[in-house]
Amino acid sequence: MRERHEQADDREHAAVAAKRKKKSAGKRPTGGIQIRRAAGSKSYELLFPPSVRERSEDMEEVHAMIAAGETDIAIDELRWLLGGCHELLEAHKLLGDLALADGDTDLARAHFGYAYELGIDAIGKRGLDRPLPHANPANQAFHEAGAHLVQTLIKLGEPKMAKTVAKRLVDLDPADPLEIGQMIAQAKL
Repeated sequence: MRERHEQADDREHAAVAAKRKKKSAGKRPTGGIQIRRAAGSKSYELLFPPSVRERSEDMEEVHAMIAAGETDIAIDELRWLLGGCHELLEAHKLLGDLALADGDTDLARAHFGYAYELGIDAIGKRGLDRPLPHANPANQAFHEAGAHLVQTLIKLGEPKMAKTVAKRLVDLDPADPLEIGQMIAQAKL
């Protein structure tokens, strides 16, 4: 029973975050996730605001909790962290992973989708003239959330959206280290 209430709380959080995001569409908050050219490279990387960077030790603790099998505590911690910083892309990705592991595909889709949209919003409408590679640590949670979003959309029977997300991810990193193109091919979409 407690687990169902927690899942409902998590769904509510994802829904509220999505509504908040829609309300602020078009308004570029200062300190939001941005894009910059990676130092010494011909590529781009995500640049996170201080509020995200300040939570790096907390995220390390969450990873340790998950590794130790303390997923309920990790979920509570992730929710708490997101309450103070909705741009914590990696937290959404981890909540999506945990929801998927628990069989809650809809909740997983919400978190993966929100994490993916945070990255896409940072890129903006102008696009990029160079890749945003998964190999760059700053970009990994975005690409992994996007790949998991594609898998989740396939499971939910949403092939058109899965193909759209997959194409965008492969355009951003043509090396396709997460084999997103292969995912789409295997699903015969």
